[in-house]
Amino acid sequence: MRRPPRPPRVYAIADADALGALPIPEAVAAMAEAGVGWIQVRAKRLPGERFHEAVAAACREAARRGAELWVNDRADLAALLPVAGVHLGQSDLEPRLARRAVGDELWIGLSTHDEEQLAAAAGDPDVDVVAVGPVFATSGKRDPDPVVGLELVRRARRLTRKPVVAIGGIDASNIRAVLAAGADAAAVLGAVCRGDVAANSRRLLAAAAEAPAVTR
Repeated sequence: MRRPPRPPRVYAIADADALGALPIPEAVAAMAEAGVGWIQVRAKRLPGERFHEAVAAACREAARRGAELWVNDRADLAALLPVAGVHLGQSDLEPRLARRAVGDELWIGLSTHDEEQLAAAAGDPDVDVVAVGPVFATSGKRDPDPVVGLELVRRARRLTRKPVVAIGGIDASNIRAVLAAGADAAAVLGAVCRGDVAANSRRLLAAAAEAPAVTR
């Protein structure tokens, strides 16, 4: 039986496109070394074999530094590698099918973008972590969903005791507000991947530490 997730306040997404020339394993190492506890590996355009190699190497870097690794979309790779969980979007494999692939030990996170999706995720026994967003305007996706603002984060906190992750346009200037709205964690992509990854990670962690504790 899988243990309940205890997310850290900063959940970094190591996105291949946003990282540019910096290899994913190096980025994961820098994030984990800075103190980021959850890191998701995302590579929408990387071929399957290269993505497998990148995630396998990232797993080693994360394990050396005590961080937990997630893989975006690919339940098949999550089943093959020592990751903590797989994160799914609304157009990806359904959580119940992903659960068949990854078994009972791994966590499954699911993105939600409106109240109907949020309610479904909150009541789905195969969903361990509920992501809400985009909270702010984001350039992390080519065709992003409409901005939901902090109000959907607040509603998510009232609706479920599952961990709530806010995502979309979050950086050091607004992460405190996101966490104060009730999110257990803030997922960050551009604000951590673009530029000096280690310095970005430290800046986000310092800003998150100033937010009030989450109450459920």
